[in-house]
Amino acid sequence: MSGTGSVVGEEWGARAARSRALAVLRVRGRALGLAVLPAAVAVVLYAGGVTGHFTGAGWDTARWVVTVLAGVVLLAAAAVALVVTRARPAATPTVELAESAAPDLYRLVRDLADRLGVPAPAAIALTPDCDSWLEDRTHRAHRLHRTTGGDGAPVLVIGSPFLWWMRVGELRAVLAPVVAGTGPAAHPDIAAARRFVRGLDAAVAVPRDPGLGPLRRLGAQGVGQVARVLLRACREHAAEMERGVAAAGSERAQAVDYGVRIVAQEQVGLAYAGWDRLLTRVALPAWRMGRWPAKLDAGVVSALTELSRRDRLAEGFSSRLGERPACDLLEEPGAVDEATSLLAARLFHGGPAEPGPDWAPVEWSQYPEEVVDRKWRTDAARLHQVLDGLGVAAPADGPASGATGPTLTRVMAHLTAPRPEHEPQHERATGAEERGADVGEPGRERGAALDDPGRGAALDDPGRGTGRDEPELEPEPQLLVTAAEHGPEPRPAPAAPAAEHEHAPGPDPVLHAGPEEEEEEEEDDDEPVNPAAEVLAGALSALLAREEAAREARVTAAAETARATDGGGRAAVSGPDGPLPLFPLQPPRTGRDLLADHVTAMVCCAAVDTAEAAPGLDWLDGPALLVGGERAADLGPRVLALVEDGDPEPLRAWLARTGVRPEKPVRLV
Repeated sequence: MSGTGSVVGEEWGARAARSRALAVLRVRGRALGLAVLPAAVAVVLYAGGVTGHFTGAGWDTARWVVTVLAGVVLLAAAAVALVVTRARPAATPTVELAESAAPDLYRLVRDLADRLGVPAPAAIALTPDCDSWLEDRTHRAHRLHRTTGGDGAPVLVIGSPFLWWMRVGELRAVLAPVVAGTGPAAHPDIAAARRFVRGLDAAVAVPRDPGLGPLRRLGAQGVGQVARVLLRACREHAAEMERGVAAAGSERAQAVDYGVRIVAQEQVGLAYAGWDRLLTRVALPAWRMGRWPAKLDAGVVSALTELSRRDRLAEGFSSRLGERPACDLLEEPGAVDEATSLLAARLFHGGPAEPGPDWAPVEWSQYPEEVVDRKWRTDAARLHQVLDGLGVAAPADGPASGATGPTLTRVMAHLTAPRPEHEPQHERATGAEERGADVGEPGRERGAALDDPGRGAALDDPGRGTGRDEPELEPEPQLLVTAAEHGPEPRPAPAAPAAEHEHAPGPDPVLHAGPEEEEEEEEDDDEPVNPAAEVLAGALSALLAREEAAREARVTAAAETARATDGGGRAAVSGPDGPLPLFPLQPPRTGRDLLADHVTAMVCCAAVDTAEAAPGLDWLDGPALLVGGERAADLGPRVLALVEDGDPEPLRAWLARTGVRPEKPVRLV
């Protein structure tokens, strides 16, 4: 695009933004006009009485009524204006960077602003997310916590994974459109419109402030309703104004590192994928154990490097690591990484604001022992606690029946479902499992998916190994029906269903079921295939729910303490419906998922204690079991066969092949 075209596009975006800003201000003006309208009518009535035009008892009554109405409306308008002005706008939780902590980064941003011809941002802050934006923190409540910068310009918020994964030139190219937005933001009309919209948004949240009394809360609810009406009136104009500002900034930034920006955008998507994988697969198990990885941003580099090693499409990404990373622009990258890692744990999990005995940092070198091994043994202990509560006794048979302590044999014996002799499906499945042949059964489809080293199912992640990542299976609300469909009824092989249908010797009740028989079959499928697993999963879910409720109570108490320490104001970080987390990473897990996780943990404990196995860390899949130095990626489908179908044979074959002795007691937490 030519320079003239860029200027035209920039002017078009700026003009559109200013036009929409004036539309937002007109909404404010109309609201002010409606507020003073009764007072204006009262003035007219009094003027008419003085001049002798509006005389008589009726006009006197009208003057009094309109005067009282004008007073009430003016008082209500003043209250709304006061609340909108004083309400604290929402601010993104960030880690602020003082100029002394990142002088090179500040120098890069100022040089970029000079090249773009726009004001430099007032300060720089980091967020544990893969995004960057400008945030206005000119409100006095925000200025109290500001350490650097002027009062008029916005704050530049940078995603911390960008600093560790991107090179310096790529970071400059990605930040150019963002920094260019300070130009339109400095326009008085746009700045006034943004302040008005942020004030309305903050006023809507005032009724949820826990420090209000009953009377003040009632008044705040009225103010919130008025603020909602005004927000609906200016919502479209505000959105178009922001689009115009973004368009103007994008057009202006094309003059700076435009070619590098195209390549850098690919790294933005890659960083987002690696960051999401690191949080959900690696960090979340540690957070649940009361540990928070202290070097998350450095971990995303390892995760993306591992991805480039596995994925042939990403072969060229690792060659970039020889260039200067953007984190070199920080004076102390380790301290900044630790601060953003703690903030990520607060935002995505709801952990405490400060480290403590029950909330300690963990280094990546200590992750297998401090997190993986502890998690497995804690889950195994919880599983045996539930078995004790259900009155499940240890099996009387076996070579080590006299041994005391929790054993894997106890779990397998309880989950093994009795099978009628005339149903040989599991024998066929076991034979196919040993031969490694895929016969189209659901369990084998899951096993083939999990054996893919590029996808690498995590042994302890609730979303892996349970069939939720594979598109062939039903969604979560239908897990019980899906498991029932995997029962002992014979099914046609999916590769050639038509052939079996044509060559069937007789009216097979499954292949040729009529409408009435299909309804009866659906009713039979509703019955659980493994009742013992259903009962055990329900008890596990109840126990975990009690533990989670206790944890949330501790977090709420800590938030209330922080709010009281803050002088009765709002906590520095709070969610829309209470304390943290603001952004939960995963939905609640089902009982079947929890049971599969706990059985897998018990198997891993037995493997570590009785065989040459060890806990490990996979950068893309989290906790992993290492057998002979290699990751055991084929354990998931065998555990599912036991949990869902009550078939222990695939798992027994795996235990025999790896040398694990299930009758031996294991060490628990």
